[in-house]
Amino acid sequence: MATRVKRAFKYRFYPTDAQAAELWRTFGCVRKVYNMALAARTEAWARQVRVNYNQTSAMLTAWKKTEELAYLNEVSCVPLQQALRHLQMAFANFFARRARYPRFKAKKKSRASAEYTSSAFRFRDGRLTLAKMARPLDIVWSRPLPEGAVPSTVTVSRDSAGRWFVSLLCEDPTVTPLAATRAAVGIDVGLDHLLTLSTGEKIANPRHERRDRERLARAQRELSRKARGDGANRRKARRKVAKIHARIADRRRDVLHKLSTRLVRENQTLVIEDLTVRTMVKNRSLARAISDAAWSQFRNMLEYKASWYGRDVIAVDRFFPSSKLCSHCGTLQPDMPLNVRIWTCDSCGTAHDRDVNAANNLLAAGLAVSVCGAGVRPQRRTPGGQSAMKQKTPRREP
Repeated sequence: MATRVKRAFKYRFYPTDAQAAELWRTFGCVRKVYNMALAARTEAWARQVRVNYNQTSAMLTAWKKTEELAYLNEVSCVPLQQALRHLQMAFANFFARRARYPRFKAKKKSRASAEYTSSAFRFRDGRLTLAKMARPLDIVWSRPLPEGAVPSTVTVSRDSAGRWFVSLLCEDPTVTPLAATRAAVGIDVGLDHLLTLSTGEKIANPRHERRDRERLARAQRELSRKARGDGANRRKARRKVAKIHARIADRRRDVLHKLSTRLVRENQTLVIEDLTVRTMVKNRSLARAISDAAWSQFRNMLEYKASWYGRDVIAVDRFFPSSKLCSHCGTLQPDMPLNVRIWTCDSCGTAHDRDVNAANNLLAAGLAVSVCGAGVRPQRRTPGGQSAMKQKTPRREP
């Protein structure tokens, strides 16, 4: 049974002064309501009382009737209700141990955004008009929406570089499972090369942050010289730094999208390593390079695109010795420093490229998992065959 895929199509737009003022008011009210509801739920939790979405919704109605918070009536009520739903989901993730305890939204650090459901916007003939606005948004349609697509929710946001975006969530009938293939690939991520495939192909690491590091450092020095506060010069300097960061992030995301889409289209099974990037970035020598490589973002793209197109992504346990294991005879090397890129197996004499060998071992381990659910522990000694840790393949939606 084919699944209906919902996709968010993000576009840049240029609001008028009146629209920008209305959106700024909405962002502020959304942040205020979220923080007040979080404070109320935290206080209730300290008294061992649980507060749910319906109760916070009743609180919002009461807040609007007070003189102090009467300004909440000036913006659309839908983004305020959506903020309460987002808080409810944050608590659900916390109680399910999928996330940390919800945190308060800071004016200068949190993402400025507001979500509108279908009752709070009008979309006709390619023109989007939000509640409380007389004119449609001036959207740059960089790509067309799927034919006949009707947005179910619209999210408006503004990034730190001053750019306005609108994201339209709608069903995309063009996303259907691809024809099954027997192709499988092991993917080893790295820093010298962003990806090394079991086919022997190596994909260069673009190092986007390094290319703009000098410009970024210069802009950050200029920002550090500005007097602290909300002065115009400091805002301009901060905006300049944010634009450089946005340029780096945009280029990185573009490369990862192209790579992940290509790999998912070409292969039925994709095997990766289950790395704990959060722990790895604690290495002060490699933290900057690891963050620039964006391994977690790449894995996330692989997984959701694989679910779209009927592919399988298998994550091999992080303790599996993919680099130290000979992919030819299965001998485990006692030690393998990071500076060793080419090595020869002591048992069979096979010369290995470290990264290609790791990708081959990941592929073999992943295929063992997918075929027979291998649960063999990582090898501690010499020959005895390749091994894999127990893994769970992504569960597809019915």
